[in-house]
Amino acid sequence: MIKLIVLDVDGCLTNGSIHYTVNGDEIKSFNVKDGLAIASWIRMGKKAAIITGRVSSIVTRRAKELNITHLYQNVKNKKEKLLEIAKIENISLDEIAVIGDDLNDYGMLKEAGLSFTPSDGSNYIKNIVNVVLNKKGGEGAVREMIEYILKKENLEEEFLKLWV
Repeated sequence: MIKLIVLDVDGCLTNGSIHYTVNGDEIKSFNVKDGLAIASWIRMGKKAAIITGRVSSIVTRRAKELNITHLYQNVKNKKEKLLEIAKIENISLDEIAVIGDDLNDYGMLKEAGLSFTPSDGSNYIKNIVNVVLNKKGGEGAVREMIEYILKKENLEEEFLKLWV
């Protein structure tokens, strides 16, 4: 049973675009449907983590809004960080699902019990994950991942009860 989902940001929670204002401020767009699914996952007593190679106050804000307990930015070795989180949470890698879209996610995707990539993920990543999603990054891919897990583990009724 999956207890923890691990999320990459650029290309998974976002479409991978990075916009800068003339003042140098960074702009990212997140999908509200992904957010609702993540928040619901957490309300079910599950855990969520973000592991990203970049640093952004916008990501910090989004993680806080969604009550994501593990936020790791500026990570150069995502596989090592994944192993560290598994140890902290005292769970096996088989109990972890990961979504990533590019080469810097390769190591953690290979380690996870269940791995996903958006439909626009790198072909190298598509070749190693368990599930290539139909949605693109930033366009509901994380929501699709969570719904896949809920269905696979027969948790859809519990998920829907959150909203009755």
